[in-house]
Amino acid sequence: MERRPKKFLDTVREILQRRHYASSTAESYVHWIRRFILHHDKRHPNEMGELEIEQFLTHLATVEKVAPPTQNQAFSALLFLYRQVLGKELGTINSARAREQRDRLPNVLTKDEVQRLFSRMSGTPLLMAKLLYGTGMRVIEICTLRVKDVEFEQHLIVIHDSKGDKDRVTVLPDSLIGPLREHLLDVKQLHEKDLDRGFDSVALPYALARKYPNADRDWGWQYVFPSAIISRDKQDGVSRRFHMNTATLQKAVKQAAKVVGINRPVGPHTLRHSFATHLLQNGYDIRTVQELLGHKDVKTTMIYTHVLNRGGISVRSPLD
Repeated sequence: MERRPKKFLDTVREILQRRHYASSTAESYVHWIRRFILHHDKRHPNEMGELEIEQFLTHLATVEKVAPPTQNQAFSALLFLYRQVLGKELGTINSARAREQRDRLPNVLTKDEVQRLFSRMSGTPLLMAKLLYGTGMRVIEICTLRVKDVEFEQHLIVIHDSKGDKDRVTVLPDSLIGPLREHLLDVKQLHEKDLDRGFDSVALPYALARKYPNADRDWGWQYVFPSAIISRDKQDGVSRRFHMNTATLQKAVKQAAKVVGINRPVGPHTLRHSFATHLLQNGYDIRTVQELLGHKDVKTTMIYTHVLNRGGISVRSPLD
């Protein structure tokens, strides 16, 4: 019973990879499929159907009280499982829905708080944090950024295969051009040392390794923020240098926020929220901000206007 789910999940991973799902999405899907199997006492999905899916999704909503996006992701993983892996169409799924949280506003730093945060950071984490705030990129987009996608002459960064499998362009801040160039000089030296030591391949998306046999050695395909260590790739067993782990940046930002006395929860994504809010404060239109953030629907971007709309708290107290 222990081996069957493990082998089955390996098959799921292979199908996700063949269909070009982002690695983060693939791991999330595998996570939820594993949870689904374990929830039903390790029964094989072929033996289950709509009823078991309803029970699992209801459990997530009523017992674990997950947020709606979390439940939706679990449901998407199970749809993939049955349609793409098992080749079965599902009927209507009538599970309890996770409670919608409509009033939650994004946590945004003031411009002064951003500068205080940066004052307690240094080195590569500081450069990455400034890029998050200066470009509005997601933390995974920063960590997986490739050298070829930084266009210094045009002052822009190209983001490939972001959330929703979309490409977009964002601004490269003038103040970061110099520091980023210097950083890449160090990264290039590291890359050349890796080549000399025989670690000559970076992970490439999709089937590019077959299409361009030498691309994995090419400087342009290397990560802007590589990992400090070389590790073995689970897919092909090759030892290579991956990108920096997102947890490294998350830890650095949280520690800096604690040191400067920002008592609200602060992480890398807070800098993305702050980027959007401060652009709107500076007079940029909502559509421009939507495009820079890569939001599919402008309604998602509109949440930042609620942060700006102070409503009753803009009234001056009679005590003052």
